[in-house]
Amino acid sequence: MIMNTNYFIAISPNGSEQKDTIHDAESKLKIGVFNLFNSAFKPKKGEVHYYVSDQHTDLLLAFETEGYQRKHKNLLVLDMIARYCVYLGFGEAIIHSTFPGIS
Repeated sequence: MIMNTNYFIAISPNGSEQKDTIHDAESKLKIGVFNLFNSAFKPKKGEVHYYVSDQHTDLLLAFETEGYQRKHKNLLVLDMIARYCVYLGFGEAIIHSTFPGIS
């Protein structure tokens, strides 16, 4: 695990289905990260979903909470996603609340 300010990022080994996980130690919230170009992603009911795209890197990711509860604020989820993107060098990534499609 890699520590990123207040969050831990678990990077999965390279493979055809890569899924990283962002952990918030304080709230115990986890967010799964799916690369939509090489992973199957089916949104789960009751979880919060966001998508990230970046035209410069052809990046298209899906983010899904694991065990979301009302006490977890969307601002926390967005902060976790933003820090993940910055940590991995996707500084120009855009966070979308719905699937952005492919241009």
